[in-house]
Amino acid sequence: MDTDDVLAARLATDLDGSFETLVRTHQDRLYTIAHRFLGDAHEAEDLTQEALVRAYRALAGYPADRIRALHVRPWLATIVLNLCRNRVTRRRAPEARSLDAASSNGSAPPDPPADPAGSPAAVVERREASHRWAGLVAKLPPVYRAPLVLRHVDGLSYPEVALALDRPEGTVKAQVHRGLALLRTAYEAADRLDREEMTA
Repeated sequence: MDTDDVLAARLATDLDGSFETLVRTHQDRLYTIAHRFLGDAHEAEDLTQEALVRAYRALAGYPADRIRALHVRPWLATIVLNLCRNRVTRRRAPEARSLDAASSNGSAPPDPPADPAGSPAAVVERREASHRWAGLVAKLPPVYRAPLVLRHVDGLSYPEVALALDRPEGTVKAQVHRGLALLRTAYEAADRLDREEMTA
């Protein structure tokens, strides 16, 4: 029995006593999904909290058998992605923003932790690469961004991504493949532009 099966069984018998474990186990990954999807740290925090509140309310209304059968990771991913899509829709004209741009509250997203054994130049280079990739992911069309984030940022399996997005597994694989191809093309274009600017 994997961890999510154990957690689902505990939630089915003692929701209030076990929900804190769900929060501790999944809040960081839900935040990461929201942050990568929206590109805004403040909105990601809000949506993470809202997703957890919705999860609790839903579980409170489910019979124990339904909770025991729940695939917790993809179920929670579905909740946070639906909230992200709703937020983007409410923006009316969704603006693709780079994750390395300052968020609406004026603070930049956190840098990846520095490798104390690495040289300062290597640390800066890794940070810049991380920010560049995050910015490119944030600019992907949502149809590719969601499966790509769930598969390669959150680490869900293809069947779990398919479950979270309510899409056939083959469609999810194709969308992840297409998203990676778009990322590669965007990265190469940005790299070419950088080289041209350096030689100009």
